[in-house]
Amino acid sequence: MEPKTRQVESARLQRVPPYLFADLDRRTEELQRKGVDVISLAVGDPDLPTPDHVVEAMRKAVEDPATHRYPPYAGTSGFRTAVAEWYLRRFGVRLDPERQVLALIGSKEGLAHLPWALLNPGDVALVPDPGYPVYRVATLLADGVPRPLPLRPALGFLPDLTEVPTEVARRARLLFLNYPNNPTAATAEVDFFAEVVRFAREFDVVVVHDNSYSEIAYDGYRPPSFLQAPGALEVGVEYHSLSKTYCMTGWRLGWVCGQAEVVAALAKLKTNLDSGVFVAVQRAGEAALRGPDEPVRDRVATFQARRDLLVAGLREAGWKVTNPRATFYVWAEVPDGFDSVTFAQHVLDRAAVVVTPGVGYGEVGDRYVRLSFTTPDHRLREAVDRLRRVR
Repeated sequence: MEPKTRQVESARLQRVPPYLFADLDRRTEELQRKGVDVISLAVGDPDLPTPDHVVEAMRKAVEDPATHRYPPYAGTSGFRTAVAEWYLRRFGVRLDPERQVLALIGSKEGLAHLPWALLNPGDVALVPDPGYPVYRVATLLADGVPRPLPLRPALGFLPDLTEVPTEVARRARLLFLNYPNNPTAATAEVDFFAEVVRFAREFDVVVVHDNSYSEIAYDGYRPPSFLQAPGALEVGVEYHSLSKTYCMTGWRLGWVCGQAEVVAALAKLKTNLDSGVFVAVQRAGEAALRGPDEPVRDRVATFQARRDLLVAGLREAGWKVTNPRATFYVWAEVPDGFDSVTFAQHVLDRAAVVVTPGVGYGEVGDRYVRLSFTTPDHRLREAVDRLRRVR
């Protein structure tokens, strides 16, 4: 008699969709094994170094034995105060660092855990499509129901909240937003956020705004905070991260701030799941937030030059692209006869350049691919030369 085999994955984990790009990864590995020089424009991971003053603050903090013990669960008072000071200076938003700011092990961790803290089984989360995949996956893992909010080019990749059926809006508990946007690079202004506040009040929805790219902006543009909209602090929270602004993706430090009860609910969950962020990393975060602005401006200038190089090269090659005002992504429409996966495979085969299929961010994204310009200048120039030859 054959022994009964048990399914390894839980039913909850089985709700998470399979990895879409296995074939693309496999083809990339095959080319590399053959000695082909493959250039990846797929990952949004800044190649520029963390500013020197932040590294030095970390070095000193690591040498201090006081940092070697468990950190405070909510984050050190110094780091949370630095966040509140930065929000007041940057956005004119006043935050209580004790009640309205919570340190995170990177913003992704906090975004992934919030549905566990706020959703009951069957509650709806309104999720942008295309959008950062963690919003949808975290909702599924918390036994919630993700409902897509289409982001269309005709509206500048902003959602039309009037399209949300009333019965869906009444079941909704969370509304995820992300501007400047990954993957589309779209931006939003305070008047749009004011509409979001009105929607949230009408349907008792908690707004979750991911603002991780607010400092990666070009041509003098300064993206706003959702919390600048009147009433926003009463209906939602905003996530932010040091990863993009200060080229600290590997340091894993971010925060959530805003509506105090939402912040407290996530803090309650996190005390049962993790033991906080290494104090030395938080001291480095203080140095970043309180330090000089020149290193950030220098890095943004580098990204802007790369943006200009990539956009010009793609347009010369006949690609349909918009010049992004923020983020370090170009969202490019695929030619007729392709979807996002087949076009990404075509680009890989013809140019040995990896781009990200837009369908990985939602069904609406299947007419696009995302290209990142976080690659060293000489490699980006080579990638652009190759992409010009793709037909």
